[in-house]
Amino acid sequence: MKTYRIALYPGDGIGTEVVSATTAVLDTVASQGGGFSLAYESFDWGMTHYEAHGRVAPDDFLATLRRFDAIFLGAVGWPARLPDHVTLAPLIRMRQAFDLYACVRPARTFPGVAGPLRRTEPIDVVVVRENSEGEYVDNGGVVAMGSPQEVAVQTAIHTRRGVERILRFSFDLARTRRRKLTMITKSNAQRYAYVLWDRVLQEIAPDYVDVETDKLHIDAATLELVRRPHTFDVIVGSNLFGDILSDLTGGVTGSLGLNPSANLNPERTFPSLFEPVHGSAPDIAGKGIANPTGALLSGAMMLEWLGQTTSAARMRQAVERALAAGHATPDIGGALTTTQFTDAVVANLVP
Repeated sequence: MKTYRIALYPGDGIGTEVVSATTAVLDTVASQGGGFSLAYESFDWGMTHYEAHGRVAPDDFLATLRRFDAIFLGAVGWPARLPDHVTLAPLIRMRQAFDLYACVRPARTFPGVAGPLRRTEPIDVVVVRENSEGEYVDNGGVVAMGSPQEVAVQTAIHTRRGVERILRFSFDLARTRRRKLTMITKSNAQRYAYVLWDRVLQEIAPDYVDVETDKLHIDAATLELVRRPHTFDVIVGSNLFGDILSDLTGGVTGSLGLNPSANLNPERTFPSLFEPVHGSAPDIAGKGIANPTGALLSGAMMLEWLGQTTSAARMRQAVERALAAGHATPDIGGALTTTQFTDAVVANLVP
């Protein structure tokens, strides 16, 4: 029997709650004839670690994580206690040091979950976010901090290699779906970085004549994702734009608590990272009402990445059955606790 070593990084707020829910379902799936097992090691990194040691994670945390088959993250951040740019730093370092350049964020409507839009067409979209460079590279500085003359400079980094590989990844993904790719830029105002994206798309699109290709500026994309979200298939954008649009897709499908994500190293030279899209939600932390759907579906994405496709499909189907039967947490109009919803998913696992 194959055993996969999984690093758990529950993090802050509701992160610990949704990670517990996910491991409960993963263990049930594995025990029901999955032919594999999962060996977890949990790390208390985040606010707990900061309060004990004065830093969010130990200096050697990357070396620690590198020996695992995959990493599962709950959520990080507690702005009232520590600035987000501090608590988020280990996550960004993981994405860059492990070259997790393909952040895959599916969003879809589910039977049983009401959405905020008047349109009733099913939505099934994947946002692919370039995850290793762009606007999230720590490239800049501050001069005369705290004075009236303070100047802050933050420079995004876009490389031909980075743009081409995320576009090719997205084209390949579109080939497994509805064969439509939409690239998001702001090349009418960002004349160097995003014109590079335009040029690279034009150069490689002929290699994918079987995929319908389109592009939108970020401002137009936010409008069209509300007006006609059902017409999109695979959306690809830079680090910042992918981050923004994945929250929007959560909004139009019913709740950010529904959305999973995978931070992938497609070459598999480093462990990939899986996490729900939502944040740590300190306002509901400890109340037991967090929606674990995004985390559960992230767990299914992890199983699929590890090669356990049948078990991944069973896990996704159990979540869908639970939602369709009306099981719901407060964010989607229900009254179930995190544990009650998790139990409903387990009850809907079909061996």
